[in-house]
Amino acid sequence: MQPPLPPTPFSQPGESGFALNGLGVLVTRPEHQAGPLCHLIERYGGIAIRCPALSIGEPRDWIPALTIFDRLADYHLAIFTSANAVERALPPIQKRGGIPPFLEIAAIGRATARMLARFDLDRCLQPESDFTSEGLLALPRFQRVAGQAIVIVRGEGGRALLAETLTARGARVDHAEVYRRERPAADVGMLLDRWARGEIGAVVVTSAESLLNLFDMLGGAGQDYLRDTPLIMVGTRIRQTAAEFGCRRLLVAREASDDAIAAVLLGLTANLSPVQFGNAT
Repeated sequence: MQPPLPPTPFSQPGESGFALNGLGVLVTRPEHQAGPLCHLIERYGGIAIRCPALSIGEPRDWIPALTIFDRLADYHLAIFTSANAVERALPPIQKRGGIPPFLEIAAIGRATARMLARFDLDRCLQPESDFTSEGLLALPRFQRVAGQAIVIVRGEGGRALLAETLTARGARVDHAEVYRRERPAADVGMLLDRWARGEIGAVVVTSAESLLNLFDMLGGAGQDYLRDTPLIMVGTRIRQTAAEFGCRRLLVAREASDDAIAAVLLGLTANLSPVQFGNAT
């Protein structure tokens, strides 16, 4: 038996917004992370169309990160910037004895916190609503970091804001880079055919890098389709990038969770104003 559908603003029995009514949704998450959202879309009556716009690979060099993991007890705080960072870092950390008992753990978003919980790390600092680097830096704990050693566990080439701000506040900051983002090779011909037949009614993009990759992958004709298709995204940085690329139908989920994304999709099919979801433009 399948578990019940998670609650959304439109999941009460009998309400017309319950189903996605065959809406084709292009899901651009990395292949290994797309399954739960695709299954949720299908259970709500939509058609999930997988098109990974980002792949996660090994870092170019593991040695710097592993050197840091060998001396985690020297740090006051470890910040995990993504679920991928947790998933890649925790196995080698556990091989080295695990998280030291006095090391504080922080996560930028709920997905990252949930991944930490899978490794029995269920207590971590995280923003209550603004699931960004800015939201994390606004927490009281991060106002008084002078003289402390902090490690940021991330992918190669992540945002510099965390390190720059914490360094300016007097902390010593190191990076443990445990994965590399890459643009997948893809044949988008069939995808463009489906768009031409009207089979793609929404696109989900959960990172600015995925959006950039998607534009490159689609080419001119595909970019025109994308600009006219409702684009569900997470965070103001992605919205800004999408607007700069000329996308005209922008919807922002309240967070990166599958339920929050599904709520926006349900609002779209129910023909409700995106403003009712709190972050549309």
